[in-house]
Amino acid sequence: MKFLIIIFLIIFIPTRTNSAEILQINSSSSVLVGDQNRNLQIKLSCVEVKDKDEQTALSLLKREFPRGSKVKIKPIGFKENILLAKVFNLNESKEMSELLIEKDLTKEICRY
Repeated sequence: MKFLIIIFLIIFIPTRTNSAEILQINSSSSVLVGDQNRNLQIKLSCVEVKDKDEQTALSLLKREFPRGSKVKIKPIGFKENILLAKVFNLNESKEMSELLIEKDLTKEICRY
């Protein structure tokens, strides 16, 4: 009986995981994320916002991904020693680049 209880606890009670969180959104394509022991500068992949839409895009990202939001990072590659990645909220319902594309603030531009 004890064995079944232990198995039940292991399977059905999730362990706490450490995820990255938004520390700062510097621009519509640059985000600083961190976890418990490091910070990482990320450039959003396939995004290039026009200057006239920069402030709107920045406001949108800050509203949808406020400071401290838990995020998942899916690396795409590196460019000039900066990580290119897709940044999702924790339940993967929103991704930063896709959000900008949906709102017509940018077009998907991949140059790598």
